[in-house]
Amino acid sequence: MSLQISRHLKLVITVGQAILLGSCANLPYYAQAVDGQIEILRMAQPITMIIADPSADQKLKRVLARVVLMREFASRELKLPDNKSYTSYADLKRPFVVWNVFAAPELSSELKKWCFVQAGCVNYRGFFSQAEAESYAEELRNEGYDVHVGGVRAYSTLGWFNDPVLNTFIGYSEMELARLIFHELTHQVLYLPGDSVFNESFATVVEQEGVGRWLDSNGATSQRALFNARQGREAIFTEMVMSHRKRLQELFASDLGDTEKRLEKARIFDELREEFTQLKVTKSEFSSYDRWFAQNLNNALLATISTYTQLVPAFQALLAQKNGDMSLFFDAIKEISKLPESERATVLQTAVENHERTNIAER
Repeated sequence: MSLQISRHLKLVITVGQAILLGSCANLPYYAQAVDGQIEILRMAQPITMIIADPSADQKLKRVLARVVLMREFASRELKLPDNKSYTSYADLKRPFVVWNVFAAPELSSELKKWCFVQAGCVNYRGFFSQAEAESYAEELRNEGYDVHVGGVRAYSTLGWFNDPVLNTFIGYSEMELARLIFHELTHQVLYLPGDSVFNESFATVVEQEGVGRWLDSNGATSQRALFNARQGREAIFTEMVMSHRKRLQELFASDLGDTEKRLEKARIFDELREEFTQLKVTKSEFSSYDRWFAQNLNNALLATISTYTQLVPAFQALLAQKNGDMSLFFDAIKEISKLPESERATVLQTAVENHERTNIAER
């Protein structure tokens, strides 16, 4: 039995366990997850084979050749797992690999959670079919939830399988391609079941550090400037969204009646849009966020931004404390992950405060 077939069997067994542990109503959901994952693995071809194929698309071959270098860089310089993930390629013939459904109560900023075997509790539910995702989203809307459906171009199987490069993100710029690969490989270093904010913030910091080092090592001065500019825009965008989300949290915790809360909630979203419009007047480069603001602004959408950024300052502080040594940084994060949630929060907050004090002292 080949290793890949063996892992397929492992997936089926694990999902079977999940079905037995869960409700029979979940059977179609788990079945589509198995089918979707097996389809991806079945379609994957080794990158080396594609590059060596004279009939393969030349542009694709050039991009995949850069991926090979990124993959080697990830293990050598960032100490990310040295395995066969991102050494194969699959064309799924669709724009996204999965569609995630996020939901939050109408008067709460906290995302609904779903619990699964292995992954623990997560604040989204993923579907390999957009139609199925939209159908499930509509069920949640009918139950009164704020809902957001987002197409996902890549995800990590946490080292269970050799994740391939996909057509869903192969068209990214070199900077974006590196970001995604470094981010997803980080989930193989450590994944804490039930804590999406911890997992995604950790991967975001490694991704940011990795891209900076990749661009520096390749002498891409102009790309480095673009990367720095993008980081600055993301920081401003995130701060803007998070400040309004904080206002919503304060509103939902207030003694106002539900009718008043709904009116104030709508006003806060209107003010977020207006602030963005005014920002673009003086900084036209922020038009890159037009598509984000074209969506239905609701509690679920804003919470997705928080998931990826909430603990970024803490992980950045810990990386700085380790003088950028990725091995020491990973060791520290693994130790922190073993702590109870309340203790993790305290350690991470202390890291931020110590880092801020050090910065002030050095000025």
